[in-house]
Amino acid sequence: MSAKLSHINERGEAQMVDVGEKADTQRVAIAEGAIVMAPETYALIERGDAKKGDVIATARIAGIMAAKRTHELIPLCHPLQITKVSVDFEPLPNKAGLAECGLKVRAEVRVRGQTGVEMEALTAVSVACLTLYDMLKAVDRGMTIATVRVIEKAGGKSGNFIADDLQTSHQEES
Repeated sequence: MSAKLSHINERGEAQMVDVGEKADTQRVAIAEGAIVMAPETYALIERGDAKKGDVIATARIAGIMAAKRTHELIPLCHPLQITKVSVDFEPLPNKAGLAECGLKVRAEVRVRGQTGVEMEALTAVSVACLTLYDMLKAVDRGMTIATVRVIEKAGGKSGNFIADDLQTSHQEES
């Protein structure tokens, strides 16, 4: 891990990193998070009975739009010509009859450029989860958004990254 922060100059002031000399490379980032809710709330999603409509479709579009606008939300992010954004949802199992279940949200973002897309993937996941909360809060204000993180990144000078807890499964797949 680098001891120097790239967005802080020698006087301790925030700065936008100059990526002008970096090579254009294919860059990919995958982030994930989860929204945990009561089983009754999850059942509304499964049945398509949420009063505000198709919550998954709306959250997917919100996540894609958020990835494309990350530079407007995070002050020192560069505007990027993103080539792909996908936002997918997977049920979290209700293990052993626990009082909670929910959805895992995963976003993949790709670009051919001079800087990575980790922030765009994280923003997509975060906004998709926030959208789910917004659309379901009338029936479950106790929902929790959790574990938003980058799980994989490829490309650029810093190379590839796979979250420690996922490295074993990726090695087994190879």
